[in-house]
Amino acid sequence: MPPLDLGRLLVQPLDQRRSLTRAEDILVPIDRIPTPVPEPVAGWIRDAADRIRTARARGSQVILMYGAHLLRNGAALLLTDLMDRGWITHLATNGAGTIHDWEYAWLGRSTESVEENVATGTFGTWDETGRNIHLALLAGALEGLGYGGALGRFIHEDGCTLRDPDELQSLLVRFAGDPLGGAVADLLAMMRRFPLAAGRHRVEHAWKHASLLAQAWRLGVPVTVHPGIGYDIISCHPMFNGAVIGRAAGEDFRRFAGAVEGLDDGVVLSVGSAIMAPQVFEKSLSCVHNLRFQDGRPAVSGHSIYVVDLQDGGNWDWSQGEPPKSNPAYYLRFCKSFSRMGGRMQYVQCDNLAFIQHLHKALVPAT
Repeated sequence: MPPLDLGRLLVQPLDQRRSLTRAEDILVPIDRIPTPVPEPVAGWIRDAADRIRTARARGSQVILMYGAHLLRNGAALLLTDLMDRGWITHLATNGAGTIHDWEYAWLGRSTESVEENVATGTFGTWDETGRNIHLALLAGALEGLGYGGALGRFIHEDGCTLRDPDELQSLLVRFAGDPLGGAVADLLAMMRRFPLAAGRHRVEHAWKHASLLAQAWRLGVPVTVHPGIGYDIISCHPMFNGAVIGRAAGEDFRRFAGAVEGLDDGVVLSVGSAIMAPQVFEKSLSCVHNLRFQDGRPAVSGHSIYVVDLQDGGNWDWSQGEPPKSNPAYYLRFCKSFSRMGGRMQYVQCDNLAFIQHLHKALVPAT
């Protein structure tokens, strides 16, 4: 069978979609009383706060890796405040986390019924989402930005500027054989195909306070995005370009690994990310060790990892190491991989929003 012609996909305006969540409904104020959590969960959160304080006092990294549900559960204002106060030094998310982020920032609404819309062939086929995320990545690539930086700037600055095709044509010759040449070629081809005019493309984001990407860009906190090709709804758009997404994600992987280089005595928070966080972290840590050992330096050490999810962790005490392969808990990737990453790993069975609320309260006491 021949490949599917995605260029023939019929897309619709995003504001015509029945969106299931609204930014003004989900955003949790930073002074809201947190949902109570039982011991020992409360103790583990206090412990995480103590280790974050120690890490920042030493200048070590505090990395938050999160899934899309943390954003959908309304944690953006809390996390923005933690970034603003210097408690979080790096954000990492998956493709879905950026899609909800952009839709909240632009439309104030996000989330659709997967079951209903797949059945009608409309799932993910929303013009502005696919179009503007690709625009952000195309423009950002020429500035050396990864996925997170490019989209964060796009939201914060309400759009992007596309260069003149004649200038791009001259750059294409200049950068022949250079990695930047691919970014120039992709932008030039996209401008010709759709067509996209040179100059400023203004896209106003009235709810940018709901965007972690925009707030991270504003505060100068690095945010990296680790998507999969075909994982996200921007694949359901005529502008879908795996090279554009892959280039941006490749840059972000290098940037994330750079953050892991500074993780000695630091903290990793993996909140609601069952696949991306463990998979990306283990490869990044291996790359860091590879380069350190070449330089005669020791492995990353003294770091603490807190893995937060709703599942019961397979009813296994992960502080004792991983279970045998005969135990179903062995196949919980989000626990097993992090338990192998050195340092101290603690699994916390907790609602992800409640975890962030209590962590914020522990780090930012009421005045």
